[in-house]
Amino acid sequence: MADRGVDLSALPKEVRDQLAELDLELSEGDITQKGYEKKRAKLLASCIPHLPSKTSSSSICFFIFFNMCFYICFLRALYVDIHTEAVQAALAKHKEEKMALPMPTKRRSAFVQSPLDTCTPPDTSSASEDEGSLRRKAALSAVLAQTLQSPDYWINRSVQSSSTSSSASSTLSHGEPKTHPQPQLQPAVSLLADVLAHTRIGKQPAVFGVCPGVPVSSRVSTKIQQLLNTLKRPKRPPLSEFFLDDSEEIVEVPRPDPNTPKPEGRQIIPVKGEPLGVVSNWPPALQAALARWGATQAKSPALTALDITGKPLYTLTYGKLWSRSLKLAYTLLNKLGTKTEPVLQPGDRVALVYPNSDPGMFWVAFYGCLLAEVIPVPIEVPLSRQDAGSQQIGFLLGSCGVSLALTSEVCLKGLPKTPNGEIIQFKGWPRMKWVVTDTKYLTKPSKDWQPHIPTANTDTAYIEYKASKEGTVMGVAVSKISMLTHCQALTQACNYCEGETLVNVLDCKKDMGLWHGVLTSHGLKPEVICPCATSPEALTVAIRRPGARGAPLPARAILSMGGLSHGVIRVNTEDKNSALTVQDVGHIMPGALMCIVKPDGPPQLCKTDEIGEIVINSRAGGTMYYGLPGVTKNTFEVIPVNQAGAPIGEIPFTRTGLLGFVGPGSLVFVVGKIEGLLMVSGRRHNADDLVATALAVEPVKTVYRGRIAVFSVTVFYDERIVIVAEQRPDASEEDSFQWMSRVLQAIDSIHQVGLYCLALVPANTLPKTPLGGIHICETKQNFLEGNLHPCNILMCPHTCVTNLPKPRQKQPVDVGPASMLVGNLVAGKRIAQATGRELGVVEDQDLIRKHQFLSEALQWRAQTDPDHILYVLLNAKGAAVCTATCAQLHKRAEKITATLLERGSLNTGDNVVLLYPPGIDLIAAFYGCLYAGVIPVTVRPPHPQNLAATLPTVRMIIDVSKAACILTTQPLMRILRSREAAASVNVKTWPTIIDTDDLPRKRPPHIYKPPTAEMLAYLDFSVSTTGMLTGVKMSHAAVSTLCRSIKLQCELYSSRQIAICLDPYCGLGFVLWCLSSVYSGHQSILIPPLELESSLPLWLSTLSQYKIRDTFCSYSVMELCTKGLGTQTEMLKTRGVNLSCVRSCVVIAEERPRLALTQSFSKLFKDLGLSPRAVSTAFGSRVNLAICLQGTAGPDPSTVYVDMKSLRHDRVRLVERGAPQSLPLMESGTILPGVRVIIVNPETRGPLGDSHLGEIWVNSPHSASGYYTIYGEESLQADHFNTRLSFGEPHTLWARTGYLGFIKRTELLDCKILMSSRHWEIYLESGLRYHPIDIETSVSRAHRSIAESAVFTWTNLLVVVAELSGSEQEALDLVPLVTNVVLEEHHLIVGVVVIVDPGVIPINSRGEKQRMHLRDSFLADQLDPIYVAYNM
Repeated sequence: MADRGVDLSALPKEVRDQLAELDLELSEGDITQKGYEKKRAKLLASCIPHLPSKTSSSSICFFIFFNMCFYICFLRALYVDIHTEAVQAALAKHKEEKMALPMPTKRRSAFVQSPLDTCTPPDTSSASEDEGSLRRKAALSAVLAQTLQSPDYWINRSVQSSSTSSSASSTLSHGEPKTHPQPQLQPAVSLLADVLAHTRIGKQPAVFGVCPGVPVSSRVSTKIQQLLNTLKRPKRPPLSEFFLDDSEEIVEVPRPDPNTPKPEGRQIIPVKGEPLGVVSNWPPALQAALARWGATQAKSPALTALDITGKPLYTLTYGKLWSRSLKLAYTLLNKLGTKTEPVLQPGDRVALVYPNSDPGMFWVAFYGCLLAEVIPVPIEVPLSRQDAGSQQIGFLLGSCGVSLALTSEVCLKGLPKTPNGEIIQFKGWPRMKWVVTDTKYLTKPSKDWQPHIPTANTDTAYIEYKASKEGTVMGVAVSKISMLTHCQALTQACNYCEGETLVNVLDCKKDMGLWHGVLTSHGLKPEVICPCATSPEALTVAIRRPGARGAPLPARAILSMGGLSHGVIRVNTEDKNSALTVQDVGHIMPGALMCIVKPDGPPQLCKTDEIGEIVINSRAGGTMYYGLPGVTKNTFEVIPVNQAGAPIGEIPFTRTGLLGFVGPGSLVFVVGKIEGLLMVSGRRHNADDLVATALAVEPVKTVYRGRIAVFSVTVFYDERIVIVAEQRPDASEEDSFQWMSRVLQAIDSIHQVGLYCLALVPANTLPKTPLGGIHICETKQNFLEGNLHPCNILMCPHTCVTNLPKPRQKQPVDVGPASMLVGNLVAGKRIAQATGRELGVVEDQDLIRKHQFLSEALQWRAQTDPDHILYVLLNAKGAAVCTATCAQLHKRAEKITATLLERGSLNTGDNVVLLYPPGIDLIAAFYGCLYAGVIPVTVRPPHPQNLAATLPTVRMIIDVSKAACILTTQPLMRILRSREAAASVNVKTWPTIIDTDDLPRKRPPHIYKPPTAEMLAYLDFSVSTTGMLTGVKMSHAAVSTLCRSIKLQCELYSSRQIAICLDPYCGLGFVLWCLSSVYSGHQSILIPPLELESSLPLWLSTLSQYKIRDTFCSYSVMELCTKGLGTQTEMLKTRGVNLSCVRSCVVIAEERPRLALTQSFSKLFKDLGLSPRAVSTAFGSRVNLAICLQGTAGPDPSTVYVDMKSLRHDRVRLVERGAPQSLPLMESGTILPGVRVIIVNPETRGPLGDSHLGEIWVNSPHSASGYYTIYGEESLQADHFNTRLSFGEPHTLWARTGYLGFIKRTELLDCKILMSSRHWEIYLESGLRYHPIDIETSVSRAHRSIAESAVFTWTNLLVVVAELSGSEQEALDLVPLVTNVVLEEHHLIVGVVVIVDPGVIPINSRGEKQRMHLRDSFLADQLDPIYVAYNM
């Protein structure tokens, strides 16, 4: 070159960097040689004047010669001609359509690309340095501030009229508050109040719908609208492929398309190669040829190795090659062991571990093994333990029985070693003994020793490794006669002669590099281009004859891509954009016989116009997969059959793995490989064709050439195409997204197939093969395991998934008003109903007086047993900080009553809010209200560190309940009136606040007694999982009956102790905390759940210390113990914690039992003596606080497995454990005494039969009286609390729980309720019911870093929110995994995937997810997500 003398080190750094980038583009093929020289000269000219800009002709000739030689030995031998013009023409059709694809939303703190000068060049082996920037480096508030100051500018550019509303915390999330540095964040808090205040209290709207209180103009909803508009476009292919989602999974065969091209030619006739010539002086074996040339042409060069600059390193003559190989053979046979116990025997396998940069040492080792009659197995040099495992060489070495490895001294020093200096044990490898083959370590053979050189026979000569499509590595055994015959066939086909020179730029250890460079050691004429087709199994299949007179000219075929996808050859004459141009690879090898057979199924001969797999019969091919006889038979012993299924002969053929056809003049055309074949919806697509199309879409600015992987993954009964490419460091987000969008359009237009996923990863992060290519199998494995770590991803399931289930056909209702009712049988089926045992009749007047009102029960106990301890409150250390006897509780309640009557100015029936932390003060205040004749309303106090999120809910309950007074403690009273509280609510309008910490010793003038038991006792307010605030009215009769049912079910009496670790503000938790002990007289040990955060073992140690037999907890408590104490059971055991005393541990919740959590809890603490039958669940709802509760004498909790497909059709079909599509369901406990349950069709309101899923209706004396609402919705009250069946028992009043479930009858004639999900949380798609908890369970299993998940819908799009517990680098890995698992297990397409921080999903006090609040926060852009992906 003209600038070769320039000292590059003297140039400025920026010029050196630009030159390095230019060299990289040249090596990647992103720039032509002419363009490279021009740009390089221009760069140097700016620093060195008078530098000529043109290069000499010799350098250009060398470049052309280099590429010609490369093409001669090109392994694929496949010329794909998808022109850039064709791709651009296809994309031009879409230019008129305005791009409206919603771009993904990224947090600015994540995925920040490093500057160009700090990025590791892609051609090095080190990883990118971007990982450190993916972790958060500041507190959440700092991230929020950063997000506000630098919003995603490209989102605003692509989405018109989008809002850049600030991020804020979800209103009911736990954890530290997020700061709001800008004033526009202030309305975010009031948004919740607006949503709840404008929603009718008690009404349960569908969580999958539009919430009227959410502004639809936010940024997120605008993007979703873009997504919806995009998805409204017609899909291709049309929705014609369905499967029937019935009891059996049957995929319907799609109707044949009449326009599908079909083969029309005749059956192909086997093609025979030219006869193999007979040469009189041909050596009897390859070793004999080496011996001849080593003696007669000792000084003639056999090999010259060049460095990267083209300078010769060394030359190996035939004499040196012979002498060194002889030394190595002698050393292997005589010097490694003893005469009686040699290490190697003839026929043993030996690994050859040499780098490609040292072909001379490899030649010596290869021929040395042949002379020693041991079988060489060339493999790649493992650079690390991970490389050895990823290449799966260990499987090859193990199947071949290799225990000895030959290598050079330089290579041995470079292998990874242990601290002791020994070579590490590579993953999957057998134990190896390493032998250095450098000349100084070899022994000269004695004069009387000569190698045994037999005539070539069928014994194995060497083993070449081959990687399958699945990534497994197998060894192809080549016999001695095959090796010799192959060399003869190559010499004859290529017209080799002495003295010619071969330039080899391929791997000298395998395939074409081995055959042309090591075995034949002759040359090709440099002015001729000779494509060839090769296969590890069949060696050389076909080659174009170089320079032969009369040989046909190179042929080209322009084929239709549509025809190729159906395996048919059709000449493309209409649409040039969808054409594939292929060149022939010449004729088959001399002495070979070739057929084309169908690649799938039996090896049936193809027709002449049909694409198939090439099979070869030749003496010059591989013989078997070494050590794998089963696989060998299917590949090396194939007998083709005709259309009738009869064999065409007895000659065995070998599958080559090449797809092609025979053209005119018996020319062979290859269009692809079996391992690159992608079968999508019955059509074939070639991975290399897709790569070529993607590269034609202006890739230079976005991705690297040669760094693209295309593979398919099986998702939902079909193959889905995935493209992964390495993104350039300087590519912007917008450029990358636009490139991905254009690739989607180009592939759809040219190949008529939709992409499932397109991912871009940082530069130099894809796993590589030893020769520098992309390791497809490992890339696919990383994709499926979530280890790919992309920086950009685009999922398109809506486009390519066209075999979704058929819409549900509405069947006539089996049980309805027109059915015949005979006893408990309706239309031939038993009615699904169940009843608890009778409550019994109380005859004693004292007991009647005691049981009628709780206030009188407390007075009665204070008189009859004043010193009996009812409550013990524990702190975090397990010490009893407060106790309350019957008398103490009564006197404390009296003081509160006196204060209320004196200071509250209350009337009978007024509502009083009790704002207390969990403790005995709350209990005393409750009974003080009953004594005063006012209605208590228990409310969870606001969190002092998160007032902005929790105080509005308190204020809302106070406003909705029209409370006349607030009873609380001094610290909470100060919080309510603080300046921080004033920032969230109006503190000047609080009702009267009374502090009950220091009350005077006063007794009330009288204690109120309700005139009837139907009078209101208290109000129970709760925020449901849908985020709605509901308050229900509990009468005195309902309270007494409920306490009596619990007493009978749990056998509670005065001498019993129970432990309660629950929040005491609503539902069954409040009943157990405040009411049950006063009614039954047992002692309750109270453990506030908040104390477990500072002392995790508190609950379990209390059970052990007090020898508690019955305990009640929430899922939150159980999950806290499972995650925090699961690995500390030994420590707990040393502390003396023993749970063998626990008879029943009941989880209180209003949801489907969490089977996985309860089973994990039982298994983890089994070593502490916890009985596996102890853990059970309860079931209650808003209309009836306790429907089921596992009793002390009941049977063990049972688990059944139901078919999910049937459940979607509202049918219950029990299956065995482990059955496909099975869903485990745990019973919700035994029905309480006095409770009657029936399963009802929610639409017809008629009773259902046993095997049906329906809404659970309950009839019980302790049901709530109705909703407490300020709107006076009498119709809603009648619908939920006083509703009737449409037939059967029209006079019985039922309460609707809103939960779907079914009844299972046991062998003991008992009935168990198994709950499926809440009716208003069901996702209806095509008439099928999908339960959110089932989808969330699947999502949580998708990746190890998903801590929690929640799902909801918005405008018919399924939205999945996943909490990321790992590094933010893994955020984009979750998107395809979540989409895959939901599609596989639930047959649903996920529309939006949102990745958030842990703790963002709001959870109520019972540990239940509040999906409605989550949806509102997402739509209002208050989640501060790490990443939001909009699936196309």
